[in-house]
Amino acid sequence: MVNCCSMDNKTLAVLEFPRVLDQVAKHASFSVAQELVQHLRPIDNAGEIQQRQQRTREARLLINTHDDIGVGGARDIRDLVGRARRNGVLDSSDLLEISSTLVSARTLMRRMEKVILEVQELRKISMRLLPPSGIIDAISAAISDRGEVLDTASVKLAEIRREMKRANERLLSKINGIISGQQTASMLQETIVTQRNGRLVVPLRAEFKGQLKGIIHDQSASGQTLFVEPLVVVEANNKLAELQLAERDEVRRILSELSLKVGQQASQIEQIVVDLGTFDFYMACARYAEQTNAAEPLIAGKSERAILLYEARHPLLPPEKVVPLDIDLDPQTFMMVITGPNTGGKTVTLKTVGLMVCMAQSGLHIPALSGSTLPIFKNVFADIGDEQSIEQSLSTFSGHITNIVRILKKANTQSLVLLDELGAGTDPQEGAALAQALLAYLVSHKISAFVATHYPELKTYAHMTDGVVNASMEFNMHSLKPTFHLTQGLPGRSNALLIAERLGLPEEILIEARSGISPDELRTEDLLDEINRQRQLARKARNKAERERQKATKLRQQLSRRMDEIEEERVKTLEEARHEAQEMLENMQVELKQTRRALSKARKPLEVVEPLTKNIQQLEKKVEKPVERHEAPKVRRPLKVGHKVVVSSLNLEAEVTALGQEEIEVMAGALRMRVALTDIRRKNDSEENLEPIEGNVHINTEAAAYTGGLKSVFVSSPGIELDLRGKTADEALEALEGYLDQAYLSALPSVRIIHGKGSGKLRTEVRGALRRSQYVKSWKIGLDTEGGDGVTVAYLEAG
Repeated sequence: MVNCCSMDNKTLAVLEFPRVLDQVAKHASFSVAQELVQHLRPIDNAGEIQQRQQRTREARLLINTHDDIGVGGARDIRDLVGRARRNGVLDSSDLLEISSTLVSARTLMRRMEKVILEVQELRKISMRLLPPSGIIDAISAAISDRGEVLDTASVKLAEIRREMKRANERLLSKINGIISGQQTASMLQETIVTQRNGRLVVPLRAEFKGQLKGIIHDQSASGQTLFVEPLVVVEANNKLAELQLAERDEVRRILSELSLKVGQQASQIEQIVVDLGTFDFYMACARYAEQTNAAEPLIAGKSERAILLYEARHPLLPPEKVVPLDIDLDPQTFMMVITGPNTGGKTVTLKTVGLMVCMAQSGLHIPALSGSTLPIFKNVFADIGDEQSIEQSLSTFSGHITNIVRILKKANTQSLVLLDELGAGTDPQEGAALAQALLAYLVSHKISAFVATHYPELKTYAHMTDGVVNASMEFNMHSLKPTFHLTQGLPGRSNALLIAERLGLPEEILIEARSGISPDELRTEDLLDEINRQRQLARKARNKAERERQKATKLRQQLSRRMDEIEEERVKTLEEARHEAQEMLENMQVELKQTRRALSKARKPLEVVEPLTKNIQQLEKKVEKPVERHEAPKVRRPLKVGHKVVVSSLNLEAEVTALGQEEIEVMAGALRMRVALTDIRRKNDSEENLEPIEGNVHINTEAAAYTGGLKSVFVSSPGIELDLRGKTADEALEALEGYLDQAYLSALPSVRIIHGKGSGKLRTEVRGALRRSQYVKSWKIGLDTEGGDGVTVAYLEAG
């Protein structure tokens, strides 16, 4: 896996990207994959990024559907294979490790052949895992699972070991005869046979030295025992030793032959190890993505510069504490100026954006919601943190400027620049002027940037300059603590006087302080405060309305169930009455027959009972008719995006991501698929029918991917596409307003607005209206397949 992008290493360190890799590496199964993770770097080739993202997506699918697939007992055997290539002889345990790794590769390849899911990229890797012919069988035939060379490894070895067994038996027979003799046994410390220097000996007591003829091989530490090889067994011992040497030579020959086979296929085996590592690398990426609840980012085309992050989370912060952030920069807006209190989250925001870019371009899924979109940057530069250097005698300001100078020399339109506390560490007036000049330089060169600052002058600059947007970190004035929530479109207000007032600073000091502030600035602060207050009120009102809507829905459902119960009671009562009537009619029929027989027997005319017969027949027709069930108006329980369902044909749990009239799109793990409505049921509710979608709704694969389960979709909708081409700006805005209102009430997750390219005026008006609309959460430029810059995809708030 080649990294072809020279991403700035200093920036990667500042963003703590290596720490992210450490987290990913923990999910790798063996050292080759861990090594690949640690060497992972962002790349800038769109095709390779898409390939990496696809492989991670496929790995997540495997984890969710075939969690037993993996590299098994694979080991990094490249050093052993390299020794075999250099004609080295491997021992039996080394060869067993090579065989085990090749077996793991073969098993993985066979398992992947049986997988029916769409995992083409991982299947390509697995198809390269076929071991060289004959090596596994040769090693298995020669070496046992315990690492011992088997008798069956060669005919010669089998014969040598048979002869060794006979020689050993003859030797033991002779020496046992010696130690069992009454005279000899009295001279021994113990009547046992032991071994010294590979020879069988007996433990002779030292005082009997010379009385038992033989060769002394050793003595005990105390000198009381001599280990003697009796002369009568020397020849037998020699024969056994010769056979042991022959066995050693034959075993070495066998190991040498097996090592030669390995060496001849060294390149193929080494590539198999690399491919196993690559496969496990993507499985590690997938496990990390599952752990962090990450989503696959959408990678924008070369000409697209939009940055869309939905609920992005810093991957190194505790999930229960991190505050997600939303960022929506359209292609014409390539700079965000972030203001807010100290320790309010500005630096974390900069690092989060930088990490999202680096992770996406490395093939990692990002901790954000589905639909998050990022462009491809050639490089990312960051000036974050204290750049003070004692060794170089640089102040904090000088350190920052030195780093910024380095960045400006390298940055271009394909770079992302992250600047923290721009212009800090010097005189505020000069620092503000320098910071504004730096922003102007970045804007004029169309360099994408995120800038954190305290200078109010930069808020004004961002507001007055095309391509630049304000953002702020919220501050809770009641608790006097930051909320770490990013608000785009509004600059942060100064909270110094309010905080001072809350903490009890004397009123005369506050009055004096306010007198030194420009009235215009005070009015601006008051206006910002009012805007924020109105936003909070609108948010509360929207939440309250949603709660009321949910209560109303619940009440309607309760009423519907009660009406069903009443109807059941009505039907039950009428059915009981019908059965009673049937019994009465049956009795009347019996009596009528008896009357007929009596009249016939008495020769009386039967006409007198005919009216009664007709009446009974009419009653029978009425009673036979079953009671009609009056279905109460049902409260529709529409299928929504985000609902958990089960794909019946696959018995696979999935989540709805998009809806159509006859088909829906679902996501099972990392797999997106289209299935018929008739093939799904709600999870834990197998009897509930799912109704088709009404209205002009169709699935758009790319647009549906952006929803990712974020929003609910009701089955009744005005359609997900509005064509405004040919209309004047006023006509288009009026049509758009009504359409958004209806789409919001229908709970559509996203809509496509077609405005065309033309002069760009209509496009600008439409996007401005979308930006201001209370119904629109975010929007993005359409993909090339959807019409590119002539189409805007808007994501709606949950209704």
